[in-house]
Amino acid sequence: MWVPTIWMLSAASRAFGAWFGGGGIANVDSGSLLDQICVSGLLCLGLLILANRKLDWRSVRKQNTWLILLLAYLLTSVLWSDIPFISLKRWVREELTAVIMALVVLTDPAPRQAMESLFRRQVYICIPFSILLIKYFPQYGVQYDRWFGQEMWSGVTQQKNDLGRLCVISAFFLIWTLIRRWKGKELYRHKGQTLAEVVLLLLSLWLLKGPSDYAGSATGFVALSIGSAAFAGLLWLKKHRISLPPNLLMAITGMIMALGIVTLFSQGSSVAGFTSLVGRNSTLTGRTDVWAQLVPIMERHPVFGGGFGGFWTSATEAELLYNEAHNGYLEVLLQGGIVGLLITSMFLLSFGRSAAQALAYDYDWASLCICFLLMAAFHNFSESSFDSFNKHLMAVILFLAVTLPAVAKRAQTKPSVARQTPGVNRARSLSGLPQYRG
Repeated sequence: MWVPTIWMLSAASRAFGAWFGGGGIANVDSGSLLDQICVSGLLCLGLLILANRKLDWRSVRKQNTWLILLLAYLLTSVLWSDIPFISLKRWVREELTAVIMALVVLTDPAPRQAMESLFRRQVYICIPFSILLIKYFPQYGVQYDRWFGQEMWSGVTQQKNDLGRLCVISAFFLIWTLIRRWKGKELYRHKGQTLAEVVLLLLSLWLLKGPSDYAGSATGFVALSIGSAAFAGLLWLKKHRISLPPNLLMAITGMIMALGIVTLFSQGSSVAGFTSLVGRNSTLTGRTDVWAQLVPIMERHPVFGGGFGGFWTSATEAELLYNEAHNGYLEVLLQGGIVGLLITSMFLLSFGRSAAQALAYDYDWASLCICFLLMAAFHNFSESSFDSFNKHLMAVILFLAVTLPAVAKRAQTKPSVARQTPGVNRARSLSGLPQYRG
């Protein structure tokens, strides 16, 4: 599990080259040599693990049809990229490696406990380390706005919005964990663990707020609020024995994504009344100006896009003076066009349908999946993460989507593992693995 953990820690923070030297962010087109070596090493280790575990590839293909179709389309789009060879290397280094890491978690003997360990390691490492950099090494953890000189916290990430995304993922996982423990669904392991996770939750919320109202991540705050509200709603439905139809969840997710696309083409007017509630202006802190520049470029290749990894080059960044579209739907359109956006949407909707169906077997874990999906759909209104599995939030969605069928199957076939094998929880407590009742 440390192989996918190291990969996820890099996705959640900075590239290997940015931490250990070697120009991790200087060479936009091909990345640093250290990045290539480290990611290639993780990819080889992942393939070796899968070979030893004898993965059932037929079952993986059957359960992840839209994921495979999306990977195949992104690979094909390399052909019409302006930099096809570099785009191909990016596809292997980012997309293929991410899927291999997810399959390593899938083949773990206990995929749910493995995912919980993966989440917990991210929180326990990245949140305190961010505090350390901000407080004692500001040259690494603090940045300043280039226009107004406003102090902004970046912590272990590249910039404040990435830190906000990390805090959203960490805070919601901790909220989900603490509520389950309070309801008695996770057996008590150590008297200090609950206190430690409460402290980490408070630290995550403090980092999300930032040093000032302007410097905080408003998008992250809204996404976390939506995820928490959705989780509360799901708990209410369970209490009143009301089932959530999979088609209804797909419809809700589809409407949210449609609103994100409408927001893009309406230049933010569809959510202008809402932005003032979170302390932002009608331009969404300049994002509408970015969209006004990028939408005409996207319309040059509306159907198939400019090819995977072929748009954000060093020349493009130097010309536009920024390196992302600040809208995940636009980011997908720029690289994959309408076809790429449709396939990406179908992958997300199929994940939502699987999560809704899994409510019948493992309500808590399925609720976690549903909330992360809804948070991702809202988060991409003004931030970009849908365009690559190498980005932290989309990587979390990928790992949950790949492992969900196995988790649901184990919950369905062994509904009361804790009662059948009373020694298992004691053994897991001693080994440090997460434990829960069936």
